[in-house]
Amino acid sequence: MPMNPAKLSVLFCAAVSILVCVCIYLVTKTKMPVARGWSFDCARCGDYPDELCSALFDGKSVAAVLGAQCEQVHRQRPGLAAGLPVNCSRLLVDYSYITKPLSQEEADFPLAYILVVHKNLETLEWLFRAIYMPQNVYCIHVDQKTPVEFRQAVEGLAACFDNVFLASRAENVVYGGFSRLQADLNCMQDLVSSSVPWKYALNLCGQDYPLKSNRELVQHLKQRWKDKNITPGILQPDHIKQRTTHVHREVISQFESYVVKTSRRKTGSVPHGLKLYFGSAYYAVTREFVNFVLKDERAKDLLQWSRDTYSPDEHYWVTLNRISDAPGADPNAEWEGSIRSIKWLDQAKVAHKGCKGHYVRGICVYGLGDLEWLVQSKGLFANKFEADNHPLVAQCMERWLRRKTLFRSEVPIQQEWHIQNNKCFFDIEGNNCSTTSM
Repeated sequence: MPMNPAKLSVLFCAAVSILVCVCIYLVTKTKMPVARGWSFDCARCGDYPDELCSALFDGKSVAAVLGAQCEQVHRQRPGLAAGLPVNCSRLLVDYSYITKPLSQEEADFPLAYILVVHKNLETLEWLFRAIYMPQNVYCIHVDQKTPVEFRQAVEGLAACFDNVFLASRAENVVYGGFSRLQADLNCMQDLVSSSVPWKYALNLCGQDYPLKSNRELVQHLKQRWKDKNITPGILQPDHIKQRTTHVHREVISQFESYVVKTSRRKTGSVPHGLKLYFGSAYYAVTREFVNFVLKDERAKDLLQWSRDTYSPDEHYWVTLNRISDAPGADPNAEWEGSIRSIKWLDQAKVAHKGCKGHYVRGICVYGLGDLEWLVQSKGLFANKFEADNHPLVAQCMERWLRRKTLFRSEVPIQQEWHIQNNKCFFDIEGNNCSTTSM
């Protein structure tokens, strides 16, 4: 007797559902082949094989599938913990801090870093150990609004190093507000008093990560820029002018902080007849320029005028660097000097092929599928990362950078400088898990 069409439909749907379930199981089961000759069991080891990172850097889709599965099993290895004391000796060894200058060139060209941070200890410590070198100096500005446990943890980290300190004055930092600019200036004021003879100052936020080794960065500044400042930007475009024509004010409440634009227009023209430019809030500037920023009347007056503008750090540095007699100035500069590699939402399918992680405020938080793009980028740093939410991204980037850092070392490489790697390989015969160095 012929089967009812309705029953046939039900059976067909059931068969399709079973097939889909089988496929999902095969893709997501714990043990999954990545390439001929090896496979990886992400349930057994907290680290990932180098071959998986290499496949991700090459843009292989099967690696991204496996990596996504493994990130559900393991999070970033634990680092600093709020409320707990920092064991400095263990921190240095367990997290592979480099404790000697790797070349005379780097020893002779120390850098100063400004880090403005407010959350995510794991990501901060992951970034810090990537940029740390004993010849450099580091000022960390901790947002005044952060919980006391966070500040204490950062203080504990800084106490492990003679060349690291917290800013002597902390601001309630508001995104897009004057307080963000003031935080940088507070660190600059502290850094000019440092005994470290640093050559350039660079500012970072807690979700950045370097794309160049310290030596590559030093050579880039010495050879390409030759005592010039890097402040990418152009004359203020028309659609940006409302940031400086109307009064803005910071609002800080118990639950959120933000900047509001008022209906009141700013009075008074830009001081000293300066032309306003618009550009990156991030920079690499010489020590002489920092002294100029802190002491020159034009810099001081522009700072005062900028207090009620929106995101003044996006016009302050770039405008001052266009003053012809400012140290290291480049009056004719435009967007040259790639400080940051960023995947902006509004540039998707134009400058890049989209974000493989997720967007926050229109900026990509990098996922596994972004690794190929990252290692091909020309920026000095990239933004933004979440090491705790994307541990495989963090581990792959850390190993990639450390290889570049140690490759040209002119001093004997100490074993603890290598990133420790629990490599887990499995064949059809059985399991074998071994720990090696990067």
